[in-house]
Amino acid sequence: MNAAMRNAIFTRLRELNPHPKTELRYSTPYELLVAVVLSAQATDKSVNAATGNLFAVANTPRKMVDLGTAGLERHIHSIGLYRTKAKNVVGLSRILLDEHRGEVPATREALERLPGVGRKTANVVLNTAFGQPTIAVDTHIFRVANRTGLAPGKTPLEVEQKLLKFTPPGFACDAHHWLILHGRYVCLARKPKCPECAIRQWCGFKPKTRAQ
Repeated sequence: MNAAMRNAIFTRLRELNPHPKTELRYSTPYELLVAVVLSAQATDKSVNAATGNLFAVANTPRKMVDLGTAGLERHIHSIGLYRTKAKNVVGLSRILLDEHRGEVPATREALERLPGVGRKTANVVLNTAFGQPTIAVDTHIFRVANRTGLAPGKTPLEVEQKLLKFTPPGFACDAHHWLILHGRYVCLARKPKCPECAIRQWCGFKPKTRAQ
């Protein structure tokens, strides 16, 4: 795939969705950080259902620490791996209080030192909360990047590095959201909706599905 094709893809995605946003509900960088940690191996819908009540009682690091692991578990028990996630969220909240004055840091290094925060989570927070041109490669983005030929790679990190290299600068900040939403609703894993795909003319996926 050449630069002109990549530019055409992102231009089309921007036309369809000029201001893409995460589907996780949050009001502050801290709420976003918690929501993203909880979303690992869980759907955004299930996380939003839990955080709606959670953030009403604990939406700051201090309130989360005061709530405690057991209290947090009661709010997120419907989410997979909730015990581990509760421990991580309370733990990262303590670190934010002790080392960052209760604020979410805007650097990858500081974020990845927090319990439950890996590269993907850090990328989401840096991009969504702080507007940095990062790309968090989840299963959806990994699939879209490889299937279309936009940025093929054998590992999430390889795909991330290629996307950062090849995404036109004007699209860099929103690329993450466009690609994840495209993978979530159009470029599905088992049966992609090729007939409905707005970027199909530039897509390198040969066995395209047909309209029924």
